[in-house]
Amino acid sequence: MIPRRIGDSSGVASEDVDLVRSIYDRWERGDFHDVSWADPEIAFALRDGPTQVSCTGIEPMSKEWGEFLSNWDGLRAKAEEYRDLGDGRVLTLVRNTGTGKASGVELSEMQSRGANLFSVRDGKVTRLDVYWDRDRAFADLGIDPSGG
Repeated sequence: MIPRRIGDSSGVASEDVDLVRSIYDRWERGDFHDVSWADPEIAFALRDGPTQVSCTGIEPMSKEWGEFLSNWDGLRAKAEEYRDLGDGRVLTLVRNTGTGKASGVELSEMQSRGANLFSVRDGKVTRLDVYWDRDRAFADLGIDPSGG
């Protein structure tokens, strides 16, 4: 299946993409506290990057994500593109910004371009896979980076 690319200016989107966009409305401001979008048994994974984690449930996800966030000042995730992969899956290409507390490294200097894969069912995210390296996400998913 060829993913349907949906940029920020597109007026056409699925309900799944609309849900993911509403999540990024907060994440782009650095607000990662609201988890009302998550299924109680959400499967959560940090697939690559400085820490790899896999857990199930809102509370474990919140704990792991909170620990991850504690390493950064001003972490933000800006969606650059949404791709409706079908079957309730939405791949979001993101640019992360923030400063590492220990290293002082600015993510914007590192060209941090990641991807997040959301699996949605009945208006809730049932799985979230976070990638710091979008090429790894493309490889794992077996899709063409250009969307073709």
